[in-house]
Amino acid sequence: MKQYLWNFLILLDEFGNTLTGGDPGETISSRAGKAMNEGKTWGCVLCRFLNLFQKNHCQLSIDAAEGKRAVIKD
Repeated sequence: MKQYLWNFLILLDEFGNTLTGGDPGETISSRAGKAMNEGKTWGCVLCRFLNLFQKNHCQLSIDAAEGKRAVIKD
């Protein structure tokens, strides 16, 4: 049951990221961490909030393999 709950929370996280314009399969934390590294205000604010629950949460959550949309070239 514990693994099921964890998987469900990740699903909600990825769904929320997709709804806000992010790539499917990437968590909001990963996207926010990348945004923070680029100096984007929203990423900095969200990561500061998430740090209340886990130190360096966004940095630990960055997934370099996710978040890059495929580019289709003709």
